[in-house]
Amino acid sequence: MNAIYYILRTGCQWKALPRVFGAPSTVHDRFKEWCQAGFFENLWKKGLFEYDKKKGIDWEWQSMDGAMTKAPLGGEGTGPNPTDRG
Repeated sequence: MNAIYYILRTGCQWKALPRVFGAPSTVHDRFKEWCQAGFFENLWKKGLFEYDKKKGIDWEWQSMDGAMTKAPLGGEGTGPNPTDRG
């Protein structure tokens, strides 16, 4: 579990996992098994409900925000957009 926390916290690749945590392939196998078993979803739900008991969550109000804008100093020097298939 510490190896999975390390991966999630650092964002490193599975193969870059320090050997102190064990074989990266074994850690990845456990991660996949636990995901399929719903372990992480259950962990998230229990943590959410525990937080709701202690602090309270306003379940009536929710908000999402996002923005997509061009880089302010991008200009022509940045080259073509790599996702533009046209």
